[in-house]
Amino acid sequence: MLVQIAQLFLSLTILITLHEFGHFWFAKRFGCKVEKFYLFFDFLFPFPNIANFALFKKKIGDTEYGLGWFPFGGYVSIAGMVDEQMDKEIIEKPAEPWELRSKPAWQRLLVMMGGILVNFLLGIVIFWMALLVWGKQTLPVTKLPHGLAVDSVAYRLGLRNGDYITSVDGKYVKSINRIPIELIINGGKTIEGVHANGQKFSITVTNDQKGIILKRLKKTGFIAPRILMPSVDSVSKLMYAANADIKSGDLIIKVNEQKITFFDEFQGQLAKNAKGEVNLVILRNADTVKTKCKVNEDGQIGIVVKDRTKIEPVKQSFNVLTALTQGTRDGLEQVAMRGKELALLFTVKDAYKQVGGFSTMAKQMSTTWDWQHFWMFTALLSFGLAFMNFLPIPMLDGGYIMFILFEMITGKKVSDKFIYYANQVGLFIVLALMIFANTDFLRD
Repeated sequence: MLVQIAQLFLSLTILITLHEFGHFWFAKRFGCKVEKFYLFFDFLFPFPNIANFALFKKKIGDTEYGLGWFPFGGYVSIAGMVDEQMDKEIIEKPAEPWELRSKPAWQRLLVMMGGILVNFLLGIVIFWMALLVWGKQTLPVTKLPHGLAVDSVAYRLGLRNGDYITSVDGKYVKSINRIPIELIINGGKTIEGVHANGQKFSITVTNDQKGIILKRLKKTGFIAPRILMPSVDSVSKLMYAANADIKSGDLIIKVNEQKITFFDEFQGQLAKNAKGEVNLVILRNADTVKTKCKVNEDGQIGIVVKDRTKIEPVKQSFNVLTALTQGTRDGLEQVAMRGKELALLFTVKDAYKQVGGFSTMAKQMSTTWDWQHFWMFTALLSFGLAFMNFLPIPMLDGGYIMFILFEMITGKKVSDKFIYYANQVGLFIVLALMIFANTDFLRD
């Protein structure tokens, strides 16, 4: 877990620093005085007058650069930017030439758009470089030698182990990773495919069922490639298997007299006997060994397995130009997907309960330091930050953008006092959303 936390911390640090740099760069270009540029907060966020100190600070020109003590985000302080931390007495005074509020609307718009633009462009650059270095791997359903393994949620939908899903709403699915996307995010209503016995099927998925799938997807996939029962790679010394006659290289072929061919069959038997005990028949070299083993409440006995099923993903390579084209296309799709995910909160039953916070994000990081996974996650998070900051909520960049666009369309500038108090309300809304997102463990 520490490795996952460290990766998330680094990812957020990179994204927030570059986001704030976007505001900083445009502000400097338009002659605004930038008073502070801080990584992390030098106060107890969101209370600007509590615990004011920095771990490091250095003033260069008009700007104080520093490292705050509160490791939660960062900020750039632009003179004349009307926000929730501003001394409201200042807004009663006329704007100075170096203040943001004195600049033309189009310049203020670009300053407020700066962070969003940087996050969007950064996501595309990361996708571009990742495609260039690692290419793209997909796992077509046709490449699965034993079809799909389905969990209890998928089973209740009507799917079965060994199924091949070929399309969603008649649209061919190129990769199994696209199935949840087409079904949940893109609003698919029907899953089509072929059962292991060759019989075709068409399953309708309701919005209520999508809510159940969403809950499952937060922790694990509801479908996965079906694999043969793996051999035992190692045995945990802290689990029940350590007290049973199970050794590295063993192949479990029966559980409670039930023949085991596939891994999902083994997992199903353990789940049925959670908190109980199972009789195992093991193939050890040329010998057959019988033993008993207790099962914990999560349906596990404590073995690490070695896969015996060869599944060859399709790898696509890119040159500089094609990687940029595909990266841009993927980036635009990600932004569109964030909008569709927002819509899900209002269209799919209990979807709002699946909103997660920092803990959920940390769990999505690799348990080992994996640079490919790290950069791909950072790109996805960058698109997410760009989208969230564009929402028209006061205090967020999108709130300022909303007021400036109103001014540009109507010719009437929203008063600084109104923006100040709107930001106070926006701060409350944002804090409430953050608290809700980061207490997702209470909803689980």
